Formats: sequence, structure tokens, C-alpha cells
Amino acid sequence: MPVRVGVIGAGIMGADHARNLAENIGGASLAGVADIDAARAREHAHGGFSTDNALELINHPDVDAVLIASHDSTHAELALAALRAGKHVLCEKPLAQNAADSRAIVDAARAASQRAGKSLLGVGFMRRFDPGHLRLRRIVEEDTLGKVLMVHCVSRNVSSAPGTSNESAIMNSAIHELDSLPWLLGSAITEVAWIPGGAGSAHAEGFQDPAFMLLRTANGVLATLELYLNARHGYSTQCEVVCEEGTVSLREPANVEFNRDGKNFVEYPADWRPRFAEAYRTELQDWIRSITDGAPNPLASGTDGLNASLVGEAMVESMRRGGQFVPVAY
Repeated sequence: MPVRVGVIGAGIMGADHARNLAENIGGASLAGVADIDAARAREHAHGGFSTDNALELINHPDVDAVLIASHDSTHAELALAALRAGKHVLCEKPLAQNAADSRAIVDAARAASQRAGKSLLGVGFMRRFDPGHLRLRRIVEEDTLGKVLMVHCVSRNVSSAPGTSNESAIMNSAIHELDSLPWLLGSAITEVAWIPGGAGSAHAEGFQDPAFMLLRTANGVLATLELYLNARHGYSTQCEVVCEEGTVSLREPANVEFNRDGKNFVEYPADWRPRFAEAYRTELQDWIRSITDGAPNPLASGTDGLNASLVGEAMVESMRRGGQFVPVAY
């Protein structure tokens, strides 16, 4: 029997997950889709049931596993409900909007997993499944270029979401680096600083854009992060690891190259989906395989999600203190 997955949230991310589960993931079927917009839920159900009630989907007898891709503000309530129902849960990042809610989910997952005899919770940090990020991690682990000295990260989007604030930019967008850096380096982030000032984009309303952040890990590596949510030119994720014997960095993936009007160029994707399409498919496939085969859960753990929230809250505190380094309290 395939794993029958219910998807909560039929926005950009949820719709993509629903399509993948319906068409591209072996051993899985899309049981149903829930969204506060009933018409949107029907549109992306791909033959499964649809509902505007997320709790109805969670408790539906034909749902074995729940994928939460709804608004960040709903993650805690829905993850806790799914765990109470004994369902496998893949919660898109962030695990919750704050560390207290993240900790409550981790505690509930520990209890639910003990009852079920298997790990039920995973967090959707898809960069852990991206071939480029995986290669960087192997190079670091194998000490190919010697000791890591610094890491430089850049995260650029075309435009910010309505209502974006400095806080949400950290907890929703920078959260990727807050998870991927300790994963990449095998060392926890111990202190952070959010650097104020600088010329801001006219396209950003009510928050600093671009923002610049510093992160230090327990093994002494200093990392930088430029977060630019209104870069306009296209979506771009960059990471350069500076080592004693050389550097290694992600390349911007491009499928085609143009020669036109005296110029040679490639195109940027409009958002993150083309860039990380393979990572999302691999993440879903490995998750489903772990459920069917009883293998260890391959996703980022609830504790990983909690740790990212704790780092994010330290970064927010640094922003409120005008850029002071703030230690992360695990």
C-alpha cells in the first residue's frame, strides 16, 4: 500500500508538494489537500479529497502522513494535532514562529514517537537534499581543502512577501542558513549579529533590505550572510567556503545559455522552485521510503528546527540591540 499523504496549504509550496506526491514520488499517493480557500484545495487535490478544514484532513482515516505547508503561524497548532493523531509529519520550515512553540512540538514528537516506536517528525529544510550543498558538506567532512576559516552566504529573492518585517525576514528566510550552516560545518552556531544601517532598497517597505548578518560557530568559523529579499534580478542562493588550502562554492545552475544582441548570458529563475526542484523531490522520496521501509527518518529533526529557531531569536535580539553580538541560548 502506498503512503497516503495529506497536504495542508495549497499555496505555491503546498501546490508543488501536492503535484510531486501525485505524480513523481514512488510509494506515495496524494490522499487529500486542505486549504482555507476551498476552491484552491480542490484545484490541487489531483483526484484526492479536498477540504477547508485542516483538522479534518489530519484526522481523516485515509491519511497516513501529513505535510504542513500552510502559513508559518499555523505550523505549531497543526504539527501538534498531527502528532496527537499519531501521523507522520513533514513540517515545512520554520518548525514554528518562535522557540517556545518549537520546543513544545519537539516534546510532543518525542512522546508520540515513543508510542509509535519510530520517529514521526521531520522539518522541511530542503537544502540538506540539494546536490550542491551535499557536495560542499562532503568536502568539509573529508578535509579536502584543509581547515574551514570562513563561509560567505548570499540569499536573494526577486521580491518580498507582503507584510515582511525584519523579524520575519530572519525567522522565515534567513532560517535556511541558520539550519544549513551548522549542518554544513558540523558545529553549532554560538553567537550572531545583525548589522544595522546601509542603503536600503526602495522596494522594501518597513524593513531593512538588504540585511547583513554575522554568525560564529563553536569551532571558530565566522560566517557572513547577505539577505536581499527585493533583488529584482532573480532568485539566487550562494555559498562560498574559505579554507586554508583553497575555496569551494556553489555554482548558479542554468539549463540554457544565450548569445544575443552582442551579449552572452544565462537566466535567473523567478523563485526558489526551479533551483531546488531536485532537492524537494529527493526530500519527499526519501521521507516516503523511510516510512515504508522503516529506515531512519532522513529529514532535519525537530531538534534541528528548534535550534534554528533559537538562533533566529538571538538574531532578532541582536537587531533590537543595534547589532551587538548575542549568544545563542540552547
